Amino acid sequence: MAIATAGNKNGPVSDPNIVPLIDVLLVLIIIFMVITPAIPAGLPTLVPQPPQSQTKSPAPDTIVVQVMQGGELLINQEPSNWNDLGPRLSDIFKDRAEKVAFVKGAEEVPFAQVARAIDILRASGVTHVGLLPAAVH
Repeated sequence: MAIATAGNKNGPVSDPNIVPLIDVLLVLIIIFMVITPAIPAGLPTLVPQPPQSQTKSPAPDTIVVQVMQGGELLINQEPSNWNDLGPRLSDIFKDRAEKVAFVKGAEEVPFAQVARAIDILRASGVTHVGLLPAAVH
């Protein structure tokens, strides 16, 4: 704050010096403008699209692992078991560029078995695992 005489006979009058305050505010605005674009927006997500038709069958190269009641497994409607699942999936995906598979669990199957199938898929080299809903009756 600076003290200046105003020329009247009452004595000195104080004038607030707001120039340093404006300088600090401008610096803060510039800092926030520089930092704001560096803030991450979030994780990329894929939104599921509605099915085009219920009768559409999956593409022939699509791999669907079905976990059935009683511990039975199906790989594209072919029977399999838990011991052969990993090596069989490794053989299927060893020459593929696109390593995408789907897991479908029956309604009565505990999710722990579906999670076990997902773990085996990931260990077999599958990079993207999708979940398919069970048929609704």
